[in-house]
Amino acid sequence: MSAQRAYDVDVRRLAELSAVELYELLKLRVDVFVVEQACAYPELDGNDADCLHLRLTDGTGLIACARLWQPTPNHLPRIGRVAVSPAHRGKRLGEALMHEAITACEKAYPGEAIEISAQSHLQRFYAGFGFVPISEEYLEDGIPHVDMVRRV
Repeated sequence: MSAQRAYDVDVRRLAELSAVELYELLKLRVDVFVVEQACAYPELDGNDADCLHLRLTDGTGLIACARLWQPTPNHLPRIGRVAVSPAHRGKRLGEALMHEAITACEKAYPGEAIEISAQSHLQRFYAGFGFVPISEEYLEDGIPHVDMVRRV
């Protein structure tokens, strides 16, 4: 017998989100990346319309999210803006979110490797999903990052 999932998965384009869903998504990303990490950067970067937005919700609302980039001539499909609500941490939702993000990328872009720009301190976490470093460490908005890829 398998355990029942404690969340629902929703993957949609930006234009398909309601105003309330979009507000929740942007609020979570700002709460985590701008406020919690004390990093002033352009969260509204003009790229959301070209991406799929993966949301994990429970009966109370949004609990985690990720942005899934379509492949471009310069990039493989990418997973970004991976965030878990601070109120829902400690429940292994980061692992669930990455599993769902990889599954959604594989469904949307079959046979393609997946890229991620990982905060350096999370390399081991992403390595657990098959991602390997493909760059030296670099600063992005003042935070050390490394590019990683998950091969097919």
